[in-house]
Amino acid sequence: MAVEAEEAGFDGVMVSEHVVLGPGSDADGLPANPREYALPGNQDPATAWPDPLVLLGAIAASTTRIRLIASAIIAPLRHPLLLAKGLATLDLLSQGRLVVQPTVSWHRAEYEAIGVPFESRGDLLDEPLAAWRVLWRQTPASFTGERYGFSESYLEPKPYRPDGPTLWFGGRTLHERLLSRLVAYGLGFNPLGTPSEEDMTRLRAAMAEGGRSMGELELVGGTRGTFPDATSIADLGTALESVPGQLLRGFTTICIKPSQFVDDPARLPAFCREVVARLSR
Repeated sequence: MAVEAEEAGFDGVMVSEHVVLGPGSDADGLPANPREYALPGNQDPATAWPDPLVLLGAIAASTTRIRLIASAIIAPLRHPLLLAKGLATLDLLSQGRLVVQPTVSWHRAEYEAIGVPFESRGDLLDEPLAAWRVLWRQTPASFTGERYGFSESYLEPKPYRPDGPTLWFGGRTLHERLLSRLVAYGLGFNPLGTPSEEDMTRLRAAMAEGGRSMGELELVGGTRGTFPDATSIADLGTALESVPGQLLRGFTTICIKPSQFVDDPARLPAFCREVVARLSR
């Protein structure tokens, strides 16, 4: 699928993640149509979630241009040194095509299964971000935090990009911690849903206060299919009607979920070409 998307002119391929799902992942009920996006609380625990770095590594080996977007990496579930190593290796192998969206995610049972305190998830994301910046830039590297620390550590090989993979951030709300991460580390904002004008005003102000320009931040929007019933695909033209308005707001990257609009894998190449042609017009 990634090869076909690249040949059609797509810019990136995006995968998300869960390590495990447990009780409560479907607490809000399953979507009426299985093509709908996976959201907090609507996921069948038996859903297959391939490891994103392994899957993107396979895609990297089969493509040459398309970006590899790990749109959710649940950083608190891994030691920052281990995750820094995997991300650096994939970024190097793909010659800088890796985009990573570190997140705390939402599923308490996933944290409990791995033995990580759910209540500390925010701190367990912020410290790795600071540690990665040191690890990817310096050799040897030293870092002292409340939970993690290392001294004179040689993390090699380094990523392809001097500062490490491109980092995106997003979430359901533009809370203060998310704002801080965007200003300190972000090269992209990929919200879950449509941010309000008030949110965008706050983001612009925070970026300016941090000495950064909004031009440094890739704004990521998307399409959403509307399904006539529980078994049918959505109409592509209707979904794409939202794109011009998103572009006017400054959102330059638009995500689309092919399975909302096409059932037959043999039709995927034609679908990809149709999407690119429509958006080009």
